Amino acid sequence: MRDLSRRRLLALAAASPLPLAIGARPAAARPAFAQGEAPAQAAWPDRSLRVIVPVAPGGSLDILGRTVAKALTGPLGQSLVVENHTGAGSNIAFDLVARAKPDGLTLLIGSDPLTINPALYAKIGFDPVRDFAPIAELVRAPQVLVVKNGLEAKSLREYRRLALETAGATTLASQGNGSIGHLGGILLGQALGIQTTHVPYRGGGPAVVDLVAGHIDSLLVTLPAAIEYIREGRIRALAVTGAARSPALPNVPTVAESGHPGFEVVTWQGLLAPAGTPEPILGRLHAETRTAMARPEVADNLRAQGFEMATGSREEFAALVRAEAARWPAIVRASGARVD
Repeated sequence: MRDLSRRRLLALAAASPLPLAIGARPAAARPAFAQGEAPAQAAWPDRSLRVIVPVAPGGSLDILGRTVAKALTGPLGQSLVVENHTGAGSNIAFDLVARAKPDGLTLLIGSDPLTINPALYAKIGFDPVRDFAPIAELVRAPQVLVVKNGLEAKSLREYRRLALETAGATTLASQGNGSIGHLGGILLGQALGIQTTHVPYRGGGPAVVDLVAGHIDSLLVTLPAAIEYIREGRIRALAVTGAARSPALPNVPTVAESGHPGFEVVTWQGLLAPAGTPEPILGRLHAETRTAMARPEVADNLRAQGFEMATGSREEFAALVRAEAARWPAIVRASGARVD
């Protein structure tokens, strides 16, 4: 009787669908990770994943985070839930991920502040190189200088003249203290020889909304956060900060061609996990992310919003993070920017 029960249990187990363990390879499936990597012992993912976005809904990072979450849901077989954790110049989100269990179920949509903030803040609880495992650089994008429709400036030259006339009273907003928009605004002011009043927001989305409403004069923000408002004519773009014009806004000149050669500020955005996340999980996430981001319905949509697609390896992304972490301290010191 006991043998019969045991045979029935084994038969039921063989017939029951089981979650695919990392490294398992059905005939029609892609390899989960590179040859030579050992499979993890537990099934992964066995539940939904968290995608932590360090800005408010509506900003370029939020747009990207939701795009990636949707694109990976099918390949990973689990839902990816986007969580916006704002505040402290994105440090709240960075700390959360740095301290999260390295099980592949908590991911970060990170960008420049991850490598800028250690030089900008007096006290910080994470190290951008030591505490994170880069998975994939996703996109790059220039910043764009946009102004409210009521501002009497239709070019960068006219904006400079207005800022000089108002003696620093012209407001220039950014995604937040220490953001690429904040430091880019400082560098832009140095290039133009002007001073403005900085207005920090918790993300590009809320800043754009206030610009449309006329509560601020101007904003330097990552292009995808503002592009639809520009196309609708609700705000006006004066210049982009890339080395070349953006294909998404071909009629908007660069800062460099507007009389300031060599000026360039471009943001990177990528997917990271807590340090210590198992290599098989990181490898599978990289492979699935690259495949998902290359799909035309994803890539074409992101390009239309002003993003430039990135295609490098995990090692290249890790090298970028290391290089950016080494680059920003000197720029922060030269700019005089500091957040307590």
